[in-house]
Amino acid sequence: MSTGRLLRTLSCVSDEDNGTSWQSNGVFLQPAWDYLQQNHCDLLASPLFPVVLSITTYFLVVSLYTMLDLLAPTWPCINRYRLHPDTPVTWPDIWTTLGVTIYNHLLYIFPAAVAQWLWRPPVPLPCEAPTLCSFFLGIFACMIVFDSQYYLWHLLHHRVPWLYHMFHAVHHRYHQPFSLVTQYMSGWELFSVGFWTTIDPLLLQCHCLTTWGFMVLNIYISTEDHCGYDFPWSMNNVVPFGLWGGAPKHDAHHRRPNTHFAPFFSHWDWLGGTDTPPTPPIRSRGASRDERERKLKRFK
Repeated sequence: MSTGRLLRTLSCVSDEDNGTSWQSNGVFLQPAWDYLQQNHCDLLASPLFPVVLSITTYFLVVSLYTMLDLLAPTWPCINRYRLHPDTPVTWPDIWTTLGVTIYNHLLYIFPAAVAQWLWRPPVPLPCEAPTLCSFFLGIFACMIVFDSQYYLWHLLHHRVPWLYHMFHAVHHRYHQPFSLVTQYMSGWELFSVGFWTTIDPLLLQCHCLTTWGFMVLNIYISTEDHCGYDFPWSMNNVVPFGLWGGAPKHDAHHRRPNTHFAPFFSHWDWLGGTDTPPTPPIRSRGASRDERERKLKRFK
């Protein structure tokens, strides 16, 4: 055990002796937090950990959806949930979007991560875990703030032509998004999203465990929005009253760019008049192109 880890453990033991143990506070997450600190303290305190967590989460989620994309053409049980079942995701699509993603990570994410590792000291980890209530409320608050920030950013980059063509147009080259389109974007857009994801938990003074939970959830939701599937367990089918956008509405945004700007919730699109009923998924694989075009025109 390193000296820093030993001192932290002794400090936490002292806090427990003073009556701040997890049992007295009823913190359900404390046992898991104690385990992480005792066994992975150096990793969690490293400035590189949030970067590694974000990248790992993204590629794990994307790998799952890409596997579904490759299986869908020959597996009807998967293809029936695709928003565009007659338009399979091809290997050229995969290599193109993956290439841009890796390029952005090497050019922007990697240098920023190295700079943090060199100049930023290890993050002090609190002894106490957040309460279960503060953990979920913190994540929810971060989502509300991020949703508002990105809605305004997104709306501005569609309303101002030079901003759109300079920074955001690359993301709209695919009118029928799939999971790897999530980070098929300019460096400026990647920086903006990463900045808000990092700064919002700090502004809200969230526990680091809450911060990591928000990062993981944010990446998962962003990927689900672009995945091109409408599963029964998708967020837009779980959250009631149409409060959640989800893949159908974001898919509609890629085809009708002046609609559905919010990344998570629907309230800003309702208030801003940018919400429209999404085009229903066309489930039949035997539908002709003319029939599909007629169905799409009814919703334009």
